[in-house]
Amino acid sequence: MRKWFWGFLFIAFGFVCSIAAERNPRTERISGSAGDVLEDDPVGRLKVYVYELPSKYNKKILQKDSRCLSHMFAAEIYMHRFLLSSPVRTLNPEEADWFYTPIYATCDLTPTGLPLPFKSPRMVRSAIQLISSSWPYWNRSEGADHFFVVPHDFGACFHYQEEKAIERGILPILQRATLVQTFGQRNHVCLNEGSITIPPYAPPQKMQARQIPLDTPRSIFVYFRGLFYDVNNDPEGGYYARGARAAVWENFKNNPLFDISTEHPTTYYEDMQRAIFCLCPLGWAPWSPRLVEAVVFGCIPVIIADDIVLPFADAIPWEEIGVFVAEEDVPKLDTILTSIPPEVILRKQRLLANPSMKRAMLFPQPALPGDAFHQILNGLARKLPHQKSIYLKPGEKILNWTAGPVGDLKPW
Repeated sequence: MRKWFWGFLFIAFGFVCSIAAERNPRTERISGSAGDVLEDDPVGRLKVYVYELPSKYNKKILQKDSRCLSHMFAAEIYMHRFLLSSPVRTLNPEEADWFYTPIYATCDLTPTGLPLPFKSPRMVRSAIQLISSSWPYWNRSEGADHFFVVPHDFGACFHYQEEKAIERGILPILQRATLVQTFGQRNHVCLNEGSITIPPYAPPQKMQARQIPLDTPRSIFVYFRGLFYDVNNDPEGGYYARGARAAVWENFKNNPLFDISTEHPTTYYEDMQRAIFCLCPLGWAPWSPRLVEAVVFGCIPVIIADDIVLPFADAIPWEEIGVFVAEEDVPKLDTILTSIPPEVILRKQRLLANPSMKRAMLFPQPALPGDAFHQILNGLARKLPHQKSIYLKPGEKILNWTAGPVGDLKPW
């Protein structure tokens, strides 16, 4: 047994060295329609009207807690700022293709920085009541030409635990709107058909400042930092991450090819740039900022989240740049990753080195062509023109304003 282990380790070590030897992989353009979509320019293809809401829905909330600016849910804030000065913005609602309601529904954090989604439904309802009574545009389609940024764990289901999110479902009055959300999982009640799945927010300036020389060898085979068990919210164990993270730890905590730990070192960003593979397992939700970090730092993302719907999937060739491992196959991770031919890994690294790929995953300030803001606009533009059937007949109603949990109906 020991002889087999050291033989395996010797082969794997040679494998790592052969990959690390290509210190600065050349860039490869994304082929086919995905590359064209990634480089689309949405300007001139749509117009967005931004509702002017009282500051209690956005700016005053942010003034109370500036941590929301750096939280992984911060896309709702930066999308608002971007649209205010974007060339797609129109001040004439009569010529708008889309209507945007700037609500910072996830900017409600505990002292330790965890989000509290419980007020979000009431805030959203309050804002929709306001725009529907002050402007005529919501009522003509009951929100079918409106979009909302809902970057919570399970989007507009507004709960961080999947079981309760499923029980709640998407907020009923948002059922006809287009939801721009980080959560994506096929055949899930918290993902409507037509939603736009986006990356979570990761701080672009901070990541840029931590870049290391491109010729630094990738000497770490597999890298991961994060929780394996969430004992505070899952004391029995096994429910958190559907047991996938626990399986990573239990099978590979002593494997020298796996640099995994719960500790989050100050060199976290630098370490990712020294790694060949970065694990991106589900947590409470399928997505996490690790996916953004892996792409930006050129570390091949190992995606462990069954049925995940990934950000901008029509523009980013996830199958070509990442490795997908079924949750039940986590115990075979070492065999799966060491079986990938070096030439396949090198091609993934060349694709990841493409600047357009990295840019599409970020929300920089100021915005840049092809960034996540523009990918969202591209997604909205591709849904145009609206079908005439979305507009209601006089007196017609589809949405039930009194549906949902009783607590959601209380004034905000």
